[in-house]
Amino acid sequence: MNPASTETVAAVLTAADSVAIISHVRPDADTIGSALGLGQALSGLGKRVYCAFSGPEALPGPLQRLPGVEFMVAAGEVPATDVTVAVDAATIDRLGDLVETFRAGPHSICIDHHVSNGGFADLDLIDPESDCTASIVLELVDALGSELTAGIATCLYAGLVTDTGSFKWARPASFAVAARLLEAGVDGARWSRELLDSHPYSWLQMVSEVLGASVLRSDVLDGRGLVYGIVNAEQMSGMNWDESESVIDILRTANEAEMAAVFKEVEAGSWTVSLRSKTDVNVMPIARRLGGGGHVRASGYSDSGSAEDVVAHLLAAIEA
Repeated sequence: MNPASTETVAAVLTAADSVAIISHVRPDADTIGSALGLGQALSGLGKRVYCAFSGPEALPGPLQRLPGVEFMVAAGEVPATDVTVAVDAATIDRLGDLVETFRAGPHSICIDHHVSNGGFADLDLIDPESDCTASIVLELVDALGSELTAGIATCLYAGLVTDTGSFKWARPASFAVAARLLEAGVDGARWSRELLDSHPYSWLQMVSEVLGASVLRSDVLDGRGLVYGIVNAEQMSGMNWDESESVIDILRTANEAEMAAVFKEVEAGSWTVSLRSKTDVNVMPIARRLGGGGHVRASGYSDSGSAEDVVAHLLAAIEA
């Protein structure tokens, strides 16, 4: 790791004429909000800005309406720039097909909040004490001397409200950040609704099926319990991939389980898995055993095989 201060990163960005900001694959509101918020700040300082992410998936609907989305370009259209910045990516592999683009620039910067991030850039601005990468970007916007416009604040609020589960597991500092962003002009009610409480009707049917077939394993974690659900490719057909992300927040409400997991089939035999815990169970080592990472109470990884296979892999990793 090459730890860097906010001021050092701001100095490198200030000296640049062009900046590429890369979000992680299957992007969420924190990675896109951080990219677009920083992109707007840099554009306001006269920099040429390009934001991108790798993968075949489309940008989730609400994120397409964030201010600054005009800076988004296709992964194959990112030009050579003075600085490349990765936002909210716990490992370099999370940049997908843009890994080489990230490495090719004369200066690289990693901005992230995942405790599992060991650093992979020339400058690593990593703060595991932040609830989201957007909060770190806010500090960087200040260090750049940029005005906190309503557009920048809206993008950063998107990352904050989603990564804290609408503040259900937010640290005290995040409430101060939220107050500042709202005071800058964010329509909090609108964006909370669009990002967290809006789904197509087909989502209700999918959730009903997944919850109805969910499994409670009371014997796991020395009797503290695991509840898991499986979202197969057929159930996700016709919906954006991000619609399956919210299932974990419903499953984790089961009183009988300390830990929750959702297996999401991206395509036949290919899965992404989300892990959550409620109190003191650290799910990050479990995710790491399966090639992933994340946070103490929220982590994830990718796996392959049948539904039975991926469930068995998780159970083995828990018991390891």
